[in-house]
Amino acid sequence: MDAVIRLDHVTKSFGSQTALHQVSLEVPPGVVCALLGENGAGKTTAIRIMLGLSEPDAGSCHVLGMYSKEHGEEIRRAVGYVSERPTMYEWMTVGEIGWFAAGFYPPGFFARYQGLIAQFGLPADRKINALSKGTRAKVALSLAMAHEPRLLILDEPTSGLDTLVRREFLESMVDLAADGRTVLLSSHQISEVERVADVVAILHEGRLVLVERLEELKKQVQELTITLAEGIGAPPDVGGEILRRAGKLRQWQVLIRGPVNGQVDRLRSNPMVRQVDVRTPALEEIFVAYLASSGASQGGEQ
Repeated sequence: MDAVIRLDHVTKSFGSQTALHQVSLEVPPGVVCALLGENGAGKTTAIRIMLGLSEPDAGSCHVLGMYSKEHGEEIRRAVGYVSERPTMYEWMTVGEIGWFAAGFYPPGFFARYQGLIAQFGLPADRKINALSKGTRAKVALSLAMAHEPRLLILDEPTSGLDTLVRREFLESMVDLAADGRTVLLSSHQISEVERVADVVAILHEGRLVLVERLEELKKQVQELTITLAEGIGAPPDVGGEILRRAGKLRQWQVLIRGPVNGQVDRLRSNPMVRQVDVRTPALEEIFVAYLASSGASQGGEQ
């Protein structure tokens, strides 16, 4: 199936600062794609290019089959978008802002909006300026979803929200993907998006260092805790792709990508090794390891 979002070697700089460097990404339909990265990694720049709000210096971007450089207005009309700090008319009530927005969309928008705010338990008669940040986020999501977009783009939508509101917000994204829609969720809240993401894309200093289905990634990455025999200073070669290695005295932790079953058996039979324990790391641990290994490799190129 055609990708809902396609970035092809996109590069964008602001003066001497490179925000994105040769980024290529395809997001298939019907998934929750988590765009992960530390602050300043280039996530918001990528989203602005997708929406046609900024032009790349090189490369191209297509969203819903439309070229973002030429069809930004059509893309913004077609997608649902929630920014980190959504701008709304503060003097309107929750109900009034939905009625106002309905004027820009085909019939049915306001009825669906009313259903969404009822689902979220939002007070229709409450003014926007009297709402908490979490409630405002729900209003913004209701506005973004009421025209039933095929693609929902969320830029740090849970920033500053309390734990229960964040969980409710993210779990609603799974329901959307189950209906065949696509969600691009930009976040640095790694542990939270792990519960809902189908695909993970990691940006580091403007470079895309990983794009993979989360299920496959977690199958392939394991942490080995290796306890060595007396007098052994470092563990033997464990093979595979080493993402992180650290140790003290006789115990070492190695984050490895690749088939590990045969390697573990060989390690356990090695006279240098007393014990090998295996566990699946959390996405946040994998994320940090990829950032560290990416930074080391970029530093080695300079």
